[in-house]
Amino acid sequence: MFPAYGRAMRDDPLLPSSPGFWRSPLRGTRFTSVLGLVLLVGITVLFVTGLVSYAAYNPGLSPVNDKTPDKGILGFYLFDWPTGPHWLYRLNQGVHVTLGITLIPVLLAKLWSVIPRLFALPPARSLAHALERVSLLLLVGGALFEFVTGVLNVQLDYVFPGSFYPLHFYGAWVFFAAFVAHALLKTPIALRNLRRLRQEDEGQGEDEGQGEDEEKGEDEEKDILVTPRPAEPTVSRRGALWFVGGGSLLLFATTAGQNSDALRRTALLAPHGGGDPGSGPNGFQINKTAAYAGIDAAETGEDAWRLVVTGRTGTVRLSRARLAAELPLYSAALPIACVEGWSTSDQWWRGVRLRDLAALVGYDGDPPDLFVESLQPRGAFRKAALRANQVADPRSLLALYVNGEELSPDHGYPARIIVPAAPGVLNTKWVARMTFGDL
Repeated sequence: MFPAYGRAMRDDPLLPSSPGFWRSPLRGTRFTSVLGLVLLVGITVLFVTGLVSYAAYNPGLSPVNDKTPDKGILGFYLFDWPTGPHWLYRLNQGVHVTLGITLIPVLLAKLWSVIPRLFALPPARSLAHALERVSLLLLVGGALFEFVTGVLNVQLDYVFPGSFYPLHFYGAWVFFAAFVAHALLKTPIALRNLRRLRQEDEGQGEDEGQGEDEEKGEDEEKDILVTPRPAEPTVSRRGALWFVGGGSLLLFATTAGQNSDALRRTALLAPHGGGDPGSGPNGFQINKTAAYAGIDAAETGEDAWRLVVTGRTGTVRLSRARLAAELPLYSAALPIACVEGWSTSDQWWRGVRLRDLAALVGYDGDPPDLFVESLQPRGAFRKAALRANQVADPRSLLALYVNGEELSPDHGYPARIIVPAAPGVLNTKWVARMTFGDL
């Protein structure tokens, strides 16, 4: 009774479990293989750049930097983040976010192309088939979760406060494990189908011999992806691939400009994609204003603000005038690069070297790690930790000026951290306290 009932469900063209329900003639092993190989390369790059981005926070240094404290063995790859080249984080995060958005049409087309397999009956014909179905469900669910949460976080700026990092981190590992398992199973099939497609282009027309080629594919793929009652085609498979590629190109063109001052206005679909905030030396991108961060102007005035520096020999309190007058000032050309993928060109910062402030409180040799606290009363990353190698770099500054003028309130007046190759959130603004020593 039950086997006959299952066969009836598979054969009923009104049910999604029937191959006849899905009537697009575009579906087939060759179409899905092309999309799959693009995703194979693209998602691997996304995964690697995502892990590298997390390492850039130096999460093992201090709890304030570690947004995924229960990662356990998943943090096996973490390393001390370097300070050079100074554009390292800008490149990594620009690739991660821009590529992720560019791949959205490819991902959607891939999911569309294999949707009959999600409804196929029976659910499992063997243990190997069951494992493949599980990997497919994890793959589809994980892909949608990672892309949706990533895009929301980029567009809405920390839409998941306090939870985005662990959700995205663990989701990435679950997704990539399913991705690897599925790729190992399907890559040989995809390569065979691409070879057939190339042979077809060399010898036959695009559609000539199509049925014969499909019959040479895997039986499961042929039975599920190729409809037995195709509808009238409105576009060729090659045309569909061009359509998907055009969508990706459009998203790339309206996203990539977020990393270029000259092209920023073209970044219509990216955060901070409009014009620069104001003009003049302080007229470059920010992630949050002083008003948004809750900075009280009364606390940043010359008479009120004092920098508290603590270290081996005690505590020193410095006014802004004393910082500029009694300690040597240095300059460094460094960008701001944010986790959301946007970045600025190199800005010309001027201020006191972090290692000179360390020497002021007893660290004359190699400087130690540094814990920085902001005047910001609330919000993420109002506190941050920097490694000793970051403190020691001569380009790492407590900046007082930018591009020849005093910092504006939105850029961190009266003083802010600027460190080469560090994520923007670690370049703390409105600095109030600096503590040197073991964290």
